[in-house]
Amino acid sequence: MKIIQPKHFRILAIAPVTNGVGFAVLEGKDTLADWGVKNVAGKKNAGALANIKGLIFRYRPDVVVMENTLAKGSRRCARVRKLTPQIIKLTKANNIKTELLSRDELVQFFIPGGKGTNHDVAEIIAGKFPAQLGAKLPPKRKPWMPQHYQMAIFLAVALSLTQRK
Repeated sequence: MKIIQPKHFRILAIAPVTNGVGFAVLEGKDTLADWGVKNVAGKKNAGALANIKGLIFRYRPDVVVMENTLAKGSRRCARVRKLTPQIIKLTKANNIKTELLSRDELVQFFIPGGKGTNHDVAEIIAGKFPAQLGAKLPPKRKPWMPQHYQMAIFLAVALSLTQRK
């Protein structure tokens, strides 16, 4: 595995989802260095932690940003809520600052008034990075449809852009 040495302040954003972990690496204020979804089978939290450890080793971020799944009103599943403290423990062990942002803070950053969906935020992100993410924007989901797995990429990028230095 190639280790990438940072030239600028580097943010690793993590977005745990049903099938794995979405991630985005932002360098400086607006350079999207890498993004993707690491799929996990079997023991989801153990696999997710292994993937996150690999991302930390590869990118050496200055800060890791995640959604605050421990906040009151969080609608994330119990498995993801259990994963959050494990990720925090991993980042502390690697001397990396961790920042938790609520979903409300995330949406408010992109949509004044805070009334918007994940897809509304994803459209804004795709507009900011059209060459990298424009073609990856999932179709708008209907209420009966599950969230598209690539939405985790957009959530991770949104987290990285929302991060406060």
